[in-house]
Amino acid sequence: QVQLVESGGGLVQAGDSLRLSCVASGRTFGRYNMGWFRQAPGTEREFVSAISMSAGFAYYADSVKGRFTISRDNTKNTVYLQMNRLKPEDTAVYYCAAGSGIYYRPDTYAYWGQGTQVTVSS
Repeated sequence: QVQLVESGGGLVQAGDSLRLSCVASGRTFGRYNMGWFRQAPGTEREFVSAISMSAGFAYYADSVKGRFTISRDNTKNTVYLQMNRLKPEDTAVYYCAAGSGIYYRPDTYAYWGQGTQVTVSS
């Protein structure tokens, strides 16, 4: 069992930066790929970014490529999402997830955090 807790969301202006953190409980953090997803009101949960177990591979949605950076520290059981040059369309609840399936598919992630709200004003 893995419990995930996100933090770092907030209200910012377009062009600002935020760093989201997700801390995992348990000793098995390093065995999971970690992903970030987001969901805006009235929309489906969408893939944002993912990082492999050893941090050797990182993946990004086209909409965030070049602006967001995912990283992880397995010694701290933590995954990060650095978000730069934020846009109003980035407004959503951001969720971190742990799993071992197809990185961009939310249904292949076994564990989810409760989410953190990111609001970007224009």
